Amino acid sequence: MMISTKGRYALRVMIELAAREGDGLVSLREIAQSQGISEKYLEAIVKSLVKEGLVAGLRGKGGGYRLACDPAACTVGEVLRAAEGSVAPVACLEGDAQPCPRRDQCAALPVWTELNRRIDEYLDSVTLQQVVEGGV
Repeated sequence: MMISTKGRYALRVMIELAAREGDGLVSLREIAQSQGISEKYLEAIVKSLVKEGLVAGLRGKGGGYRLACDPAACTVGEVLRAAEGSVAPVACLEGDAQPCPRRDQCAALPVWTELNRRIDEYLDSVTLQQVVEGGV
């Protein structure tokens, strides 16, 4: 499994919004400059975060984005799944995967299943607040 640039940038955006939670709305331009990420690329990333209800935005002059979730409750796992769709280590464990014809004979499946469980367990145990505070 490899987290894509989209997933990594989504997490950076969410961490920045969590760190600036009391500052009101943060413009996409500010985030792009602060994070060194293309504003155009950030638009697509933020769109997926808004769609999943993790970020709220206001368009137009004076607009921007803010967290729509409590940083003490929002997990890294939620953010990565919003951006990536899945963080499964193998394709056969992704939520929309077609049933593998070798599933019943696959000796490696328990290894992948346990790895997937541990990945999810860890990512879902780390909150944005913990990351902001450096407690990870």
